[in-house]
Amino acid sequence: MIEAMPVVSGTTGLHETLAVLTSQLHPDARHREDLSFLKDVLSEKSLAYLMKIHEKLKQYEKLSPSPVLDSASCLAEDLADDLQNGPLDEDERELLLLLSAPHLKAVLSAHDTVAQKNFDPVLPTLPDDLIEDFEEESVKIVRLVKNKEPLGATIRRDEATGAVIVARIMRGGAADRSGLVHVGDELREVNGKVITHRRPDEISQILSQSQGSITLKIVPAVAEEDRLRESRVYLRALFEYTPYDDKATPCQEAGLPFKRGDILQVVSQEDATWWQAKKVGDSNLRAALIPSAQFQERRLKYRMKMGSFPHPNLTKVPTYDQADREECDSEAVLNGKDLGAVVSPKSKTAPAFCGHAFSWDFYSASLRRSFRLKKDRQALPGDGHAPDADQTDFLIYEEVTQYLPRPDEKPRLIVLIGSLGARISELKQKVIAENPRRYGLAVPHTTRARRSQEREGVEYHFISKAAFEADIQNGRFIEYGEYKDNLYGTSLESIHRVLAHNKVCLVDVQPEALKTLRTAEFQPYVIFVRPRIFDSQRKLFGSSSSLSTGITEDDLMDMQQSAEHMDECFGHWVDYVLLKEDSVSALIELQVVMERVQKEPQWVPVSWLRS
Repeated sequence: MIEAMPVVSGTTGLHETLAVLTSQLHPDARHREDLSFLKDVLSEKSLAYLMKIHEKLKQYEKLSPSPVLDSASCLAEDLADDLQNGPLDEDERELLLLLSAPHLKAVLSAHDTVAQKNFDPVLPTLPDDLIEDFEEESVKIVRLVKNKEPLGATIRRDEATGAVIVARIMRGGAADRSGLVHVGDELREVNGKVITHRRPDEISQILSQSQGSITLKIVPAVAEEDRLRESRVYLRALFEYTPYDDKATPCQEAGLPFKRGDILQVVSQEDATWWQAKKVGDSNLRAALIPSAQFQERRLKYRMKMGSFPHPNLTKVPTYDQADREECDSEAVLNGKDLGAVVSPKSKTAPAFCGHAFSWDFYSASLRRSFRLKKDRQALPGDGHAPDADQTDFLIYEEVTQYLPRPDEKPRLIVLIGSLGARISELKQKVIAENPRRYGLAVPHTTRARRSQEREGVEYHFISKAAFEADIQNGRFIEYGEYKDNLYGTSLESIHRVLAHNKVCLVDVQPEALKTLRTAEFQPYVIFVRPRIFDSQRKLFGSSSSLSTGITEDDLMDMQQSAEHMDECFGHWVDYVLLKEDSVSALIELQVVMERVQKEPQWVPVSWLRS
């Protein structure tokens, strides 16, 4: 009898399965002889060896091996002749004996036979009824081998003549590799079926359902353009695209889905509406369709005018009551110290307190929003008019290239932006404390009077209000604001001072300041720090944190909305997202990322290296 077989996974080898099967055979009185015979057969070592050989061949087959040369037997004969012409040591005599053995010669001969054989599909001969078509110079018969992959071509109907025309050839597809089908060719028949009166979608269905060889009757284009070399234009996608949701795409199956932040290599821009591209890092070598920048911009302008697409500049930043801000000094945001917690009056369970002993920075972003940024303030919400769609920079693509900092160049600027609860100041201070020779902070400026324990150039640069306002007019601040009649700001000069000492400079800014910092001068690497919020536990920073007990459900909701809002509005500028679960792991992850930025190639805007 055979007992119930144990569960065998798909990765279990044949010889292992055979051993399991043998162990489950237990002869009973009725079938003792038969089962004993079966057990003896399955236990035979030679059968187990055959199973192992079978598995090895299957694994080798998956690697798609190809022979290095097809003349191994000749090479072995030449080597044997050379060995026979001189004195031999023990190893050489053994090698000569092996090369002279008939079994090895047979193996090498079989190897050469296989290596010289062409295993590519053999196209069948053309049917007799198609031979007569060759008498017409304007018609050519193309026979392609198509497996499960798409043909790699799209078609269109010529409005004037009604002819079915090849609209585009996808780079790397079956049609492109054949070199026999070109843009502008007129398609007459597919596998003997006349398609001149069929709709393009019907023809595409015939092509997609065809397997093996496909016979096409084609009228060549009058003038076939030279095939362009594959371009080296790389774009960072600033939006998410799903071709199956795009009714305008000429062929949904030929579309390339991508997410915001993906790097795309554009291999053809011949079509002004649909570019051909490949996703960097994707193993698929065939190009696919993406909307061109011009086409996507036209679509967004139209949608915005029709009211179905919000204007990017009309995204409203959440504001907080002034009562939430008056408990703490806003300078804590700029000088690298954590802001004391300020609990909204609507929260009755959490006490309001200020100071650095129990420092939260849930509302540091709200304090920054209270700063009245005065530079380039145009068409903000509530200004009474909306900007024109034709004057809008839509987020579509950004041309990028790979960049590796050289040892003689100054370090790249590290810019930290964070949503509510990210506690960026805490991270910055720990980074500096662990390696002050490697990292530095930009010291902010203020018009506030210096306190007794403060030092010039350490906590702040203390300057007069007149000097501060003059620096504003001269564009020396990346961000600045006013709080309790005192001005605070981070200057470009403070960043240059850190970089001049060959240190990696860390700055913590409002994301709006990236418009000033994201230049070839600083080549910033932007890290978005957001807290990881556990939906199941509804606690922040893990259950072991003593701070988690003071966080209300409203706080968690505000933090979640803050992170989502920042990602939606400024995520296209972000190079790395750091999900902060606890301060220790976040610090380690941040240090690893910053070191990698200075040592490994990164994608940066092309304009940074051209300027």
